[in-house]
Amino acid sequence: MGSHPANEPILNFAPGSAERAELQAELKRQMGEVVEIPCIIAGEEIFTGNTMTQVIPHNHGHIIANVHLAGPAEIADACNSAVAAQAAWLDLGLEARAAIFEHCADLLAGEWRARVNAATMLNQSKNAFQAEIDAACELIDFWRFNAFYARNFHADLQPLVSPQGVENSTEIRPLEGFVLAITPFNFSSVAANLTSAPVLVGCTSVWKPSRNSVHSNYALMRLMMAAGLPPGVINFLPCSGQELTDVALANPNFAGVHFTGSTAVFQGLWQRIGQALPNLRSYPRIVGETGGKDFVVAHPDCDRQGLLVALLRGSFEYQGQKCSAASRAYVPQSVWAAIKEPLCEEIGKIKIGDAGDFSNFMNAVIDQRAFDKISGYIERARGRDCCEIIVGGGCDDSVGWFIEPTIIETTDPKSESMVEEIFGPVLTVFVYPDDEFEEILQLCDESSPYALTGSIFSSSEENIQTAFEALRYTAGNFYINDKPTGAVVAQQPFGGARASGTNDKAGSPLNLLRWISPRSVKRTLDIPQEWTYPFLAED
Repeated sequence: MGSHPANEPILNFAPGSAERAELQAELKRQMGEVVEIPCIIAGEEIFTGNTMTQVIPHNHGHIIANVHLAGPAEIADACNSAVAAQAAWLDLGLEARAAIFEHCADLLAGEWRARVNAATMLNQSKNAFQAEIDAACELIDFWRFNAFYARNFHADLQPLVSPQGVENSTEIRPLEGFVLAITPFNFSSVAANLTSAPVLVGCTSVWKPSRNSVHSNYALMRLMMAAGLPPGVINFLPCSGQELTDVALANPNFAGVHFTGSTAVFQGLWQRIGQALPNLRSYPRIVGETGGKDFVVAHPDCDRQGLLVALLRGSFEYQGQKCSAASRAYVPQSVWAAIKEPLCEEIGKIKIGDAGDFSNFMNAVIDQRAFDKISGYIERARGRDCCEIIVGGGCDDSVGWFIEPTIIETTDPKSESMVEEIFGPVLTVFVYPDDEFEEILQLCDESSPYALTGSIFSSSEENIQTAFEALRYTAGNFYINDKPTGAVVAQQPFGGARASGTNDKAGSPLNLLRWISPRSVKRTLDIPQEWTYPFLAED
């Protein structure tokens, strides 16, 4: 391997900094416009007239975009466009494809940075730091490191042996057909990576953005087009998920799906793909990252202040709307007695409000449906004898969908908010006797169907190793003395197993390998001239 890229430095937007002034100016500009967002099929803008509005979650009376939705005809056109574009895209060669996405990274690191960050702040209600680490830094890293990994496939995947008279080789082919990219609202970087990763290695894509992040995702689609992405290679389709799968799975050239979203939707999609197999040209690749019920387990000997910070940041950054957010914690009695009051005090200092106000640590949850779901968990916990809301619990949707950072203390380790995914700023804590650490590890492993992220806090290597082994299959990303969020491309490749997904590790070569279909090639130099073998000779 050659020298690898470096991770993109994170801007801090300190008062008086140039990046802060530029971002604030861009926020003001975007607040003053309503973008008309078309479908993009074969490079052409398609304004269907069937529209929905995109609003700002922390100010849901403010419209930032009208989104033109694709119907079955546009979906069929997009699938066919992707198929038609693949031959020329493949002929372009890996080096030229990689150069396009490296140019995407350069644009995002430069002139497009404020635009994409501002769109993410407004569309997904992220503060400046959360937008920067997502929409800028992580996506820049995805594009640069994916190009690096893909270039090395051609050397790393070649056969080890070519005997005398034979040349063996492997052609790194893409899947034959188009890949559906069905992407989530919460990370702009994930959305763009889900569609661009298969494309880098020669596939083509039909991209369905989440209905809650079309505005920011459209900015990224325009960026890729500005970087030289050819028409039809990625087709941008705001649309119904049901209509998309109805049309796409009826097309024999459907080659795979790259998905991030709910476990139930992914399982249903997998079942539908199985039913469609007799009419498909190949067995599709199914790659998905789904739900999580991410944990923190503390040992009595842990760093208590470190645990406090990890619980606050891990649970409440971006309103807990990260697949990796800490949402259940197992804390020993002695530790909880020491940190409960100061933890609540620190949470009380968190400011919540408009993403454009840089003093706000938290903003709004994504939409009314999320607000109703999260507030429902809080209200049900409020009415249960086994649960006590020790901080937060307030909800207000009059201007924006705001929910206070909330901690529920429970005496039942299988209570609803302790085992079900909430996807909001709610942490449930179960306090256990100090001498039951190993029992609590088993409880943690068995309490949730998910296995995405988790962390262990202990100052003893022996206890860390005990947890490491007991929780081997409980998290695809495991953190020691840290919050269970914040995976970095090329440092902690991301993904979980069990009900959390296929664990194909975005941010590593493992994910890209899922989008290739290698061809083994044997070239015989010493061509046999006789059909007989030596064993046939008579004694």
